[in-house]
Amino acid sequence: MHKRFVNHCTIDLSIIPQGPVLVKSGKEGADPTKPDMEFVETYHAGGRSIYFPGSSLKGALRAHAERIVRTLGSERLPSKLLELDPKDDPKIPLWATDPLDRKSYTYLEKQTDTQKIYRWSSFTDQLFGSVAIASRLRIEDAYPDPEKPKPRLEERNGVAIDRVFGSVAVGPFNYQVCTEGEFRTKIHLKNFTLEQLGLLGLVLRDLDDGWFGLGFAKSRGMGLVAVKFNDARVDYPSCVVREEQIVTLGSNTRWPAIALKGAGAFLPNDERQNYGFPPNDVHTLREYNEEKSPLLEKMQYGLGVRLCWPEGEVEKLFEAAVSAWSQRLEAPAR
Repeated sequence: MHKRFVNHCTIDLSIIPQGPVLVKSGKEGADPTKPDMEFVETYHAGGRSIYFPGSSLKGALRAHAERIVRTLGSERLPSKLLELDPKDDPKIPLWATDPLDRKSYTYLEKQTDTQKIYRWSSFTDQLFGSVAIASRLRIEDAYPDPEKPKPRLEERNGVAIDRVFGSVAVGPFNYQVCTEGEFRTKIHLKNFTLEQLGLLGLVLRDLDDGWFGLGFAKSRGMGLVAVKFNDARVDYPSCVVREEQIVTLGSNTRWPAIALKGAGAFLPNDERQNYGFPPNDVHTLREYNEEKSPLLEKMQYGLGVRLCWPEGEVEKLFEAAVSAWSQRLEAPAR
């Protein structure tokens, strides 16, 4: 599915520490004046700056997404998954594999059909990628917002206590934490289904609620952040608007202009079934009226359609996508 480009979602958000946060650099420098554990730094905007690496953010989001999927589904390859006939549009079991267990991918090693590899992959692998398929989600590094006050850094001290003797096992040591600031980043999701967008929305909701954190010492109360959505947009690069409807070029497919459309809705039915995409993956945003609807506009150079949600309205996008996720969970097995 990476050979095509049918839809794309971009979410612009800010990460705001709600207490001490430390994403360690992984290297200890020779400067004795610096703490033992430093916040990761890079050169940005003309000088050195702390930041949240996109890889660290993606790892935290993936780990929590896997928790959600395992809670509602399974953590093992369903026994009958490989026997399901895609022509029947079966309900594909929900499961999440262990990305660190290479043995869990042995059933895909000799498979060359990319459609089967995607269909047989777990729900989280389809979204975040694995050794068998590429990720469809990309997260940019989160840098300090230049329009906000500079991040505040503090230095703290700690020791590791021996649980048997009650004495100091390691330390004392000191570490650097960020307690204030606003870091801006973007999440890009291409060729997505509405279910995948819904799961991403749930993960970001839980991060904002403090259900999981980022970085070092999360079990000791560190790493809590707030998530602020700045804006979001969904692009359909192969579409145009005609007579208040979105039309896919090269086909007669039409649907309401204010609607979300998953990747499977752009494909011929046989190809959609071979990938295992859900049928009728279109959600009309009926809750919007003309005054409160997302902004519909043409993409640059006049080709392509874009739906935009400004700050304060992004949650409506996720509400629509989560409804598709809920329908998957409630649908009876065939």
